[in-house]
Amino acid sequence: MASSDIKKVVLAYSGGLDTSIILKWLQEVYGCEIVTFTADLGQGEELDPARKKAEMLGIKEIYIEDLREDFVANYVYPMIRANAVYEGVYLLGTSIARPLIAKRLVEIAEATGADAISHGATGKGNDQVRFELNAYALNPDIKVIAPWREWEFKSRTDLIEFAEKHQIPVPKDKRGEAPFSVDANLLHSSSEGKVLEDPWEGPPPYVFQRSVSPEDAPDKAVEVEIEFLRGDAIALDGKKMSPASLLAALNDLGRDNGIGRVDLVENRFVGMKSRGIYETPGGTILMAAHRAMESLTLDREAMHLKDSLMSRYAELVYYGFWFAPEREMLQALIDKSQEHVEGKVRLKLYKGNVIVMGRKSAKSLYSDALVTFEDDRGAYDQKDAEGFIRLNALRLRTLAARRRAT
Repeated sequence: MASSDIKKVVLAYSGGLDTSIILKWLQEVYGCEIVTFTADLGQGEELDPARKKAEMLGIKEIYIEDLREDFVANYVYPMIRANAVYEGVYLLGTSIARPLIAKRLVEIAEATGADAISHGATGKGNDQVRFELNAYALNPDIKVIAPWREWEFKSRTDLIEFAEKHQIPVPKDKRGEAPFSVDANLLHSSSEGKVLEDPWEGPPPYVFQRSVSPEDAPDKAVEVEIEFLRGDAIALDGKKMSPASLLAALNDLGRDNGIGRVDLVENRFVGMKSRGIYETPGGTILMAAHRAMESLTLDREAMHLKDSLMSRYAELVYYGFWFAPEREMLQALIDKSQEHVEGKVRLKLYKGNVIVMGRKSAKSLYSDALVTFEDDRGAYDQKDAEGFIRLNALRLRTLAARRRAT
């Protein structure tokens, strides 16, 4: 990309060392004006230092936005409705944050007249793909600058030297190689790299940031009740709460009870395997409660069809196709299935476990009259089962007869 074509860039800016170096590098290499965008997705960090550092680096247009409610209501909740889990384990905490960030980057670029957007994702990871696919889905003409794919820096030492040359403050704890990298938001935290790269070695205790170890969790279980409406959690222990507030409260409960830890070797979209440590305390509770609510209110074939599509939906989120038509089509199907997913689920939280204790709903499909072992008063004629079995066995008996004849 010719640097002369770029006059203004919107940078996804955390205020950390890497994105501060990227900011200065963009100014030097592209000679362009920079707009910074910092999203509060519930990562738990004070964001005012990001503003001060951007101002120190000469930035005039600074966007810092609290997107927690938008994130949970319009990204996390639709994904929970789908019961989306990547490779059977990963609750997609990093993946689901990227489309919202990409969307705001594109919107801010259009609002400020910027030519391009820029991100700090490396050339080996999934995030570069997610940021860019989602951005192109919203604006096919947007230009994207990915410094990690362009610059000549080869090591952490190179980055530190560049920072010092340009008077970018380098905290003492950033001067050496980071023991692992961290990404966090209201749904989860993820840790990857360095001390975690050997999949045979267990993670050091200091890696975990969002949960106590199950061994250290209280010896007494905690019971909670979650209420759902159209597949979304709306209340905790009888108290109506906004999506972000409810997830934050579940995070506290999950943290204290050692819930939501995952050690995963996953298949990245770019083709390599990587090992990650994920902590999703509130999301783990919410997913278990949602599935329990569905078990009571979803028709069998609707549930089985939905489950057969879950892995595909999860892949689309993981790969970065949130704004693709196939994800939107699947979402329409999923949301239709959630029309009667309402009621309450009672859970017990105990030493890393989420145990369903009860569920009830005015829209329940569970019938006492049908399942009882006592007198069902004609609700179900057991003699009908014989014909049902014979019809379903017809093709199997035909196949068996052929097999015996040859």
